Amino acid sequence: MKIGLFLPQMGEQATTENVVKLATEAEKEGFDSLWVLERLLWPIKPKVPYPVTPDGSLPVEYKNVLDNLDLLSFVAAKTQKISLGTSVIDMLYHTPVMLARRLATLDVLSQGRVICGLGIGWSKDEYEVSNVPFEHRGARADEFIQALKRIWTDDVVEFNGEFYNIPSSVIGPKPVQKPHPPIYLGGFTQKTFVRMAKYADGWIGAVAGPLEYLEGAVNMLKEEARKAGEDPERFKIFALTSPAVTESRSASSQRFPLTGTIEEVGNDLQRMKEIGVDHVIFNFNFNPEGKNIDKVLDVSKKLAKYAR
Repeated sequence: MKIGLFLPQMGEQATTENVVKLATEAEKEGFDSLWVLERLLWPIKPKVPYPVTPDGSLPVEYKNVLDNLDLLSFVAAKTQKISLGTSVIDMLYHTPVMLARRLATLDVLSQGRVICGLGIGWSKDEYEVSNVPFEHRGARADEFIQALKRIWTDDVVEFNGEFYNIPSSVIGPKPVQKPHPPIYLGGFTQKTFVRMAKYADGWIGAVAGPLEYLEGAVNMLKEEARKAGEDPERFKIFALTSPAVTESRSASSQRFPLTGTIEEVGNDLQRMKEIGVDHVIFNFNFNPEGKNIDKVLDVSKKLAKYAR
């Protein structure tokens, strides 16, 4: 199982020094990838509750978030081999041409290291500031991915859809990776897996409950791939995690996955590997140790022994 680390992209830890240190040390230690997310706003009165926290509140770290692709471009210049991933870009906040060109430029400058993770978002506030209707997100996403691929692969690009249109044009640069950077979709609904089976190369999930939930989602994904006439083994599974490591073992019989001692979290990682996860991503931005890059690297190295 490959291992990725989230960059210190948000909150107090989002500094040049921390970004450079984590990126260069992660590459030196043999980690496989570095990751960023997308967040435009921290609304004072959100129109939609945050789906991750029990009370729907947004983490305070989201008040200060470095731009995802600008950050990866900076990191590309500081590293040589490590992959650079997005988990995820909310694609509908962008236009296909603008996002395709930015990702292709990053792929060129990094010499083919881009991992393209896309989602459709949940924040009505962010849709509003992006001047995009909240309705018909799924249909828009289907078209967006098709247009993205055309821009990356066709010498002369022309696209005529319900939501997006591109007049016959030459659009460059083209990505280094052929036919294009791998596309992975975030989300948990059956519609996400149907879209993935049609247009993508795999799934970026998150551990947000018992590992049985993750296993069920992986099985659903594989079933949709079979229905689409695709080989389920072709699709890669990424899992976003936020490990909370403690010195002592959990006293509760209902321990949340990826919490507890190194051994307990390590055992969870081994179970995820058995479930079929190909690439696990550690995000410490919301944990206290996220402010200490040395601690992030130390814990990640210890956990990596269980994942590989």
